[in-house]
Amino acid sequence: MNISSRSRQILELLLHSDRELTAAQIAAEIHVSSRTVHRELAAVEDILHKQGIQLLKKAGSGIRLQGDEAELEKLSRLISTAEGIDFSPAERQLYLLCLLLESAEPVKLYTLGHELKVTIPTVSSDLDELDGWIRKFGVTLTRKRGYGVELTGSEEKLRETLRQLIRMRLDDTELIASRDKQPLHPLDHKLFELAGKAEMDDIETILWDWEERWAGRLTEDAYTELLIRLSIALRRIRSGKTVASNPAARRTSMASLKESDVIRLTGLLSERMGQALSPEETIYISGLLSAAQADELSMLPGDDLALTSKVRSLIEHVQIATGADFSMDHSLREGLFYHMKDALQRLADGLSIRNPLLDQIKKDFETLFGIVREAAHDVLEDVVVPDEVIGYLVMHFEASLERHKQLRRDVRAILVCSSGIGSAKLLQLRLQKELPLIQIVGRVSWYEASRIAKDKYDLMISTMDLPFDSGNYIKVSPLLTQEETERLRSFIRTVLEQKRNDVFPAEERGASEVPVFAKLLSLKITLDEMVNLIERFEIVQIRESSGELALILEEACRYEEERGVLRDAPLIAQRLMQREQSGSQMIPGTSVALFHTRSQEVSRASLSLYRLESPLTIETEPPWRLSEFLLMLAPQTLSREVLEVLSEISAMLLNDEMIELLEVGGEMEIRNYLTVHLKTFFNTKTEASEME
Repeated sequence: MNISSRSRQILELLLHSDRELTAAQIAAEIHVSSRTVHRELAAVEDILHKQGIQLLKKAGSGIRLQGDEAELEKLSRLISTAEGIDFSPAERQLYLLCLLLESAEPVKLYTLGHELKVTIPTVSSDLDELDGWIRKFGVTLTRKRGYGVELTGSEEKLRETLRQLIRMRLDDTELIASRDKQPLHPLDHKLFELAGKAEMDDIETILWDWEERWAGRLTEDAYTELLIRLSIALRRIRSGKTVASNPAARRTSMASLKESDVIRLTGLLSERMGQALSPEETIYISGLLSAAQADELSMLPGDDLALTSKVRSLIEHVQIATGADFSMDHSLREGLFYHMKDALQRLADGLSIRNPLLDQIKKDFETLFGIVREAAHDVLEDVVVPDEVIGYLVMHFEASLERHKQLRRDVRAILVCSSGIGSAKLLQLRLQKELPLIQIVGRVSWYEASRIAKDKYDLMISTMDLPFDSGNYIKVSPLLTQEETERLRSFIRTVLEQKRNDVFPAEERGASEVPVFAKLLSLKITLDEMVNLIERFEIVQIRESSGELALILEEACRYEEERGVLRDAPLIAQRLMQREQSGSQMIPGTSVALFHTRSQEVSRASLSLYRLESPLTIETEPPWRLSEFLLMLAPQTLSREVLEVLSEISAMLLNDEMIELLEVGGEMEIRNYLTVHLKTFFNTKTEASEME
């Protein structure tokens, strides 16, 4: 059966969806107009009719498939194996690149054309299109008459090309979270194979063990990136594609890591593979760990001060246009930072951003959408921000506008959301509005969900498929449709109420002393941390004249070691340099920097200002002049309260008055400034706690 690319995409979406989809939602997902979707539905219905499946259309809700399990499974197989699958040009080129990455020797143009069922001139044209893209990753497309076609470059570069290819086509959560389901599209199936999907669960188990027993928790993004890159590496090692010796890489990768961390992880991976990893592969993996731990070195939610400044400007623009006060919503600031950081990186890499909720967001929040779009274009004037990104930013602001609409809750739930922090928060607020009996006790990432003890919650609500029994969680969309609300209400009534009665007797459910005390304890921790940081704040003069930033940071760390803040000053200085090398810590437009890290070698949170007797010129492009730096240190494990206080202090660095004080102010002046602003922060936190 011949199936067009668009018909196949529509069928894939309908097969994977457990709810009605509108033409607008389908159009947004496959990047066509709603009119095109309506035209294609005639062909879709013809395919379905031959398979004994109905296309149900419900006014106001959308369309969905209706058929028994066997018929739907047969349709799935048909789509994935159809002889006449019509690849779009972009899909064909990506599949062609997969074939070249998979091959261990040159491939003839005829062979590639036969595999893709196209002519040799079409293959040649596709190769021309691919050539420029793969060169960005240090890989060359070699074509010789009578020899064939192959990709040449170091194995590290080829793995990087494969990683970027996966990012172009798949969301990371789509790759990781789909446990037993095989993708319908041949290209996705091939990418799953090249990514080592078959062994990803085992590698994840190894990572959990290594992370919890030795390395400490990584950030979600760092963990996800490490998991996928390790899976790619092990799959290629099994195929005989290994990295070559590189002494320079060894020095760079091993310099900032504890060798025991690398040995333990590679030992676990070797055991899983049934073969020892070569010294070169060990060095490669140490590089992956170093990259993963670069994020872990940061203690702050927003350590890119240039981006933090843009986030602040965006909030101010929207605040002026709406009249709403977002200034003290730290949750909004943090959520926008993370989302913009990821979105801007994807745009810079030339990757598309999908937002299947875009049409619904535009419809439900039309005025706010226009305001946020205008603000984003003003603030990010050097970037073309697509509506898909604007839609996600709108969700953050809408969540903030509804932040305080909270009612009494009785059922404990945790949220697992695949679309980012803003989606999770908006869903949380929708739940609180529609089902006030639900108490949201946590928002977690996909990989944290299975680690949570079942006695810590009654219900798990997710916007993505999870590798659990369907009776243990319920899947909804971030905007929570009316149908999903009723389904969730029914789920709670028939399943969870009995669980609550078994675990929490009625008299205990009515007691409120524990949550009230927990809020009071949280406020105490926050206040204690504020007082300790302000009391211990110092200004220290640095007389190091070597002209090397590394030596200056080591001198500062030795002083902190004398104060009892840390041990192993050279190691902490090395970690601070590693953070600086991964992204400048300079405050834009000033001679002031913020250096910060967290480590097991740090015993307590600390804040100090170091002033250089002789300003230091850092040879970067462009060069920058360093006269003062704020040094912020914290233990490896940070409570939410401590993190909030440190984050609030970092946000002060965008105030001109604070910068002036850091440059010329005395200890008492800076302490007074910190006291006034942290007191305002604490009062806001107290008021928010009383409203919950």
